[in-house]
Amino acid sequence: MDNTIISVKNLSKLYGSEQQKAIRLKKKGIDKDEIYKRTGVTIALWDVSLEIKQGEIFVIIGLSGSGKSTLVRCFNRLNKPTQGSVYFQGEKIDDFDKKRLREYRRDKIAMVFQHFGLMSHRSVLGNTEYGLEVKGLSKEKRGKAAKEMLAMVGLEGHENEPIHNLSGGMKQRVGLARALASNPDLLLMDEPFSALDPLVRKDMQFELLTIQKKLKKTIIFITHDINEAFLLGDRVAIMKDGEVIQTATPQEMSENPYTDYVKQFIDSADKTHVLDVGSVMITPNSIVRLGDTLNFAIRTMKNNGVSSAYVVDKKMKLQGVLTIDNAVKANKSGQTISDVLIKEINTTSADTLLADIIEIASTTPFPIAVVDENFTLKGIVSKAHVLSSMSS
Repeated sequence: MDNTIISVKNLSKLYGSEQQKAIRLKKKGIDKDEIYKRTGVTIALWDVSLEIKQGEIFVIIGLSGSGKSTLVRCFNRLNKPTQGSVYFQGEKIDDFDKKRLREYRRDKIAMVFQHFGLMSHRSVLGNTEYGLEVKGLSKEKRGKAAKEMLAMVGLEGHENEPIHNLSGGMKQRVGLARALASNPDLLLMDEPFSALDPLVRKDMQFELLTIQKKLKKTIIFITHDINEAFLLGDRVAIMKDGEVIQTATPQEMSENPYTDYVKQFIDSADKTHVLDVGSVMITPNSIVRLGDTLNFAIRTMKNNGVSSAYVVDKKMKLQGVLTIDNAVKANKSGQTISDVLIKEINTTSADTLLADIIEIASTTPFPIAVVDENFTLKGIVSKAHVLSSMSS
C-alpha cells in the first residue's frame, strides 16, 4: 500500500516576465545568477521531485535563497508552480477549485511560523482554539480540544494568560498547539525554532519529537541548521539554488553524500546524533565459548594481543567477558570459564545512536558489546570508535 501523502513532480517556480527564455537557458545548463542577469527572471525552484511519507518528519534544509520556503508554500498553494505539480494523497492540488482548496487548507494542513503568528488581543486559549472556531465547532468542543493540546505542549494552567506575558518558547508552544488542535494530516513548520535561544530551541526540538511519537503526524520541517535537521528528520532533503541535491536518511547522507556540496554542508554536523552503533561496530577478534578450556581462552587472547575475550554459548548468545588475569589465576586453581566470567557488562543494540552511548563508552573497562533482541553477539564498539566518529 502506498503511504505517500505529498508527491512533488518536476516542480519549478520562476519570478519575472521572460520565463520561457529563462527556462531555455536553464535547460542549457546556465546557472541561476547568469539567467537573472540576462533575463531578470529569478529561478526559485527548478525541477523538484519528492515523495513524503505518511507519519514521517521530512526536513528540508538549505542556505538562505535555496528555495526551501518557496517549496513548502507550494504544498498549501500559497505559491502556484510555474511548471510541475503537487499531489496530496494522489489528488492534484492545482486542480482544486476555491471551495476544495479552502477545505484542504482548513482541514488537512496547518502551519507553524518562525515568528509565532499569534493574535495579541486573544489569550493563550483563544489563540489555540482559533482554527477550530473558523471550522465552526462549538465553544465547548473547541475549548476542550485546545486545552488538550495546550497540556500536550506543557502549557496547562496558562490558558487565560495574555500573549504578551509569554516568553518566546511559550509563544512557539502556543503556535504548535494551535496547529495541532485542528488535527491536520500535514504540519508545515517553517524554521519555527530559529528565533529561540539555544536552550529553549533544544527543549522545543525534544518536545516536537515527543509529540510526534504520540500523534504520528506528517511534519515537513524547514531549517538551515544541519544538526537540527539530522536530529529531527526521518529523511532530509538538501537544497541549493532551487534544486534538491540529495534526499536520504541522516545516516545515509552522512555516509554517502552525493556531491562535494552535500559533504561540505554536513561536515559541521555532530555525527553522533546521526550515526548508529551498527555503522561503527567491529567484529571482536577474541571470542571463546562457555565450554572451552581456560588454556584455549588464554591462547586466543595471547594470539590476538588483547587482555579480554567475549564469551558466548553454542548459539552465540553473549554470556560475559573473560579477562586474561582471571583466566590465568583460574587455570592455576583448576576452575572453569564459568567460575570467573564477568557477567555484568555493558551492552547495546546496533540501531542505538552513538550520542546515547558516549558516557558509557568513556567509562567502561571493555568495549561495549552489541547484541540483538535475542542477546546474540553482533559486534563491539569501543570508546575510540565513538570518539573517532565525532571527528570524521
